Amino acid sequence: MNIAIVGYGKMGRLIEQLAPEYGCEVKLRLDVDNNAKYEGLTKENCRGIDAAIEFSTPSAAPENIERLARLGVNAVIGTTGWFGDLDRARAAVERGGTGLVWSPNFSVGVGIFNQIVAEAARLLARQPEYGAWAWEIHHATKKDAPSGTLLAVVEKMKQSGYDKKIDTSSSRAGAHPGTHEIGFDSAADTITIRHTARSREGFARGALRAAKWVAEKKGFFDFREIVNELE
Repeated sequence: MNIAIVGYGKMGRLIEQLAPEYGCEVKLRLDVDNNAKYEGLTKENCRGIDAAIEFSTPSAAPENIERLARLGVNAVIGTTGWFGDLDRARAAVERGGTGLVWSPNFSVGVGIFNQIVAEAARLLARQPEYGAWAWEIHHATKKDAPSGTLLAVVEKMKQSGYDKKIDTSSSRAGAHPGTHEIGFDSAADTITIRHTARSREGFARGALRAAKWVAEKKGFFDFREIVNELE
């Protein structure tokens, strides 16, 4: 399977390093040196590409998505901070007849964490004595705070019926790859659910698994909704 990497930073290099384990070969690498104005996303460059994995910047992601869809290239979008343009991205994928998987977090563990938290929120919504909090910490250079992952978890809690206030906070320090924590507290006890990433490797592996999954599919998919289908 031939893949393109759009955004060749730390994540892009890690994806390339792990790609052979998933039967993938990187045929195209695009970054600020050859795609600053999207000039690298051409029909010629994308010929033979089965899927693109995009880890760029929030400002670049929507245009990258539109151009990939126009070229008929299925995509996995790992960039965060652009989700206000989800409708624009969905429309582009529908016009292009392509497939796309997006998520604020491509860790399979985080996908399972989401499901556990949703069930806990559903059960504790019936218990008025429990209040809730949501907290995360990432490295000092992460731009968005709270993280897109934490905001998505909080939204999932609300969708599961937990309609009380959820105190939400974040920390930025050092080189921490990411911890997300949800807690429920009452006068009698505390329930804590936590996911801690040890490195970026889990995100890269999830993105590669998503690329293999979406390569021959059409539609607009949330990684958290397909995580149980991945091989």
